[in-house]
Amino acid sequence: MCHEEPGDPGVVERLACGKTEFDRKHVSFSRSTTPRGPDGRAALWERVVCWKVTISPAPAGRPVGTSAAEHLSPSFPERAAWGTVGKLRAWQSEALTAYFEHEPRDFLAAATPGAGKTTFALRLAAELLARKTVDRITVVAPTEHLKKQWADAAHRAGIRLDPTFKNAHGRHGAHYHGVVVTYAQVATRAELHRDLTLSGRTLVILDEVHHGGDALSWGDAIREAFEPATRRLSLTGTPFRSDTAPIPFVSYLPDEHGIRTSLTDYNYGYGRALKDGVVRPVLFMVYAGHMRWRDGVGEEMEARLGEGNTKDITSQAWRTALDPKGDWIPQVLKAADRRLTEVRQSVPDAGGLVIATDHYAARAYADVLGEITGQPITIVLSDEKEASDRIEEFSNSTRRWMVAVRMVSEGVDIPRLSVGVYATSAATPLYFAQAIGRFVRARRRGEIASIFLPNVPSLMALANTMELERDHALDRRETGDPAIDLFAPEEDMMDAANRQEKASDALQQEFSFEPLSSHATFDMVVYEGDEFGAEAIGGSDEELDFIGFPGLLEPEQVRELLQHRQAKQARRKHEPGYVAPAVESPDAAPAAPLYRTLKEQRSLLNSVVGIWAKTSGEPHGLIHAELRRVCGGPAVAQASVTQLQTRIQTVRKWIGTH
Repeated sequence: MCHEEPGDPGVVERLACGKTEFDRKHVSFSRSTTPRGPDGRAALWERVVCWKVTISPAPAGRPVGTSAAEHLSPSFPERAAWGTVGKLRAWQSEALTAYFEHEPRDFLAAATPGAGKTTFALRLAAELLARKTVDRITVVAPTEHLKKQWADAAHRAGIRLDPTFKNAHGRHGAHYHGVVVTYAQVATRAELHRDLTLSGRTLVILDEVHHGGDALSWGDAIREAFEPATRRLSLTGTPFRSDTAPIPFVSYLPDEHGIRTSLTDYNYGYGRALKDGVVRPVLFMVYAGHMRWRDGVGEEMEARLGEGNTKDITSQAWRTALDPKGDWIPQVLKAADRRLTEVRQSVPDAGGLVIATDHYAARAYADVLGEITGQPITIVLSDEKEASDRIEEFSNSTRRWMVAVRMVSEGVDIPRLSVGVYATSAATPLYFAQAIGRFVRARRRGEIASIFLPNVPSLMALANTMELERDHALDRRETGDPAIDLFAPEEDMMDAANRQEKASDALQQEFSFEPLSSHATFDMVVYEGDEFGAEAIGGSDEELDFIGFPGLLEPEQVRELLQHRQAKQARRKHEPGYVAPAVESPDAAPAAPLYRTLKEQRSLLNSVVGIWAKTSGEPHGLIHAELRRVCGGPAVAQASVTQLQTRIQTVRKWIGTH
């Protein structure tokens, strides 16, 4: 048991802990002679020293102890995930150990959104201050809202940072250890921030450092301002960009193909974080539907989301789906609100976020949600102070929904967000990863994130590769498969050509495009790269099978339940008297195309193979190989409907006789 004694204001007091006495001088950290874990790397930080912290204004020059930082929640500024309170997470301990093994001038830490980068950075900062390696700190954040968030977190760690610092101030007050600024703020007065950096031994923390390459002027300014820094810590949740702009202070080395790729000093990806229970599993609720619109030359067009359309048709169908005057968005918002109601049965304060493309759409979506819920909707339209206050108010409330335009997509922590609607036309890997990152922060075991998506190829490719860890490449390599190579050069050139064409035709077509009608249908659930379910109309039992999931499930339970629901859906279609629900369309729906039937049978085969894999303990690949040996025929991708059905029946027999 630890005994606490009162101390003088502004002083960090060491306390008696067991039989070990610590004096009032700084002890950097306790070295363990009996390492824990397989490699002992994290053991250096395992032993926690018990102390009390009293924080009050003290001279900025006085060394700061690490005690306050050690008492931060691993996921500060929010409550830590279940089972993690009172100690650093394993990855945070490993990253600190990796840093202090060499104490480099530059260190790049990539950790998935929601993993606790703030806690890691502030623990490191407190240690460097206490060792007198540095005596001032500058934090560079992407947005104004995050400046305040960083300052609040630093206060809890015993570090005083000024988030209100403006370039016109010239210097920060002596009672602060440093400042929090934005990348744009640095870019406008790089020489001023260079002088601040030179005014002491400075640690620069570059939060979401990939923003340093957002503009050539930004990258140049960041280099000029912080090149003299004593230490630089770069943080990112997505260590890549959608272009080839180099990120300041990041090292690049050629890979096996000669592509210059960013070198990360410590990486903690979504896949590992999911296994550790640090982040939530993500269910992508995918919706398709029938779209009609009038194009720029007055011709009426129609298409279905999720079909093999050309890029321009897909873009126009997507734009039609997002039109608030159609039926697609209201139907999807209604389904998302139904999902949120289900989640709130287990997580009473769970909230939802709709990410909109622009201000007009955001207000319209909020009106639709207001009609659906009968409750006020929080709207965030810009990165102004009022918007920041609204975000904070929503975060601390139990309101159901917030609608925002882009600014909430990165860095903003609202851990109670559990349901999202991706209603924006942005589709870069960077933006998508940051947007989904708003929903994955775990507060307790079993929480699930549910994201509603339109069935658009670019978004589907991103949803299917959530766990793929990417580094930033300065060069491009053609793979021939845009679904795999999300940065294919031909896609870049096509996008550039499309932008140029749109710019030249803007006067003719800006007011010509006219959405005529849109209808939503549930298409599938994507989980860990696998697809479950088949097309169903909104409100049907088939849709409710999937959006009516419990709000709390372990990751392995999620897959098991998805497989069960898919099998149930397939059995229902073969029951006597079953009538398939008609998918809403202007014309009578024809018989399903062959590719849809094949897709449904492949999904069903994957489902029963998954059930058998869990029962038998065999890998999926071996089971598919055995099915080909027993039943004959080609691989699943080339198999006919009859061949797929034969394999399904074979697996069902295995399950029934086990």
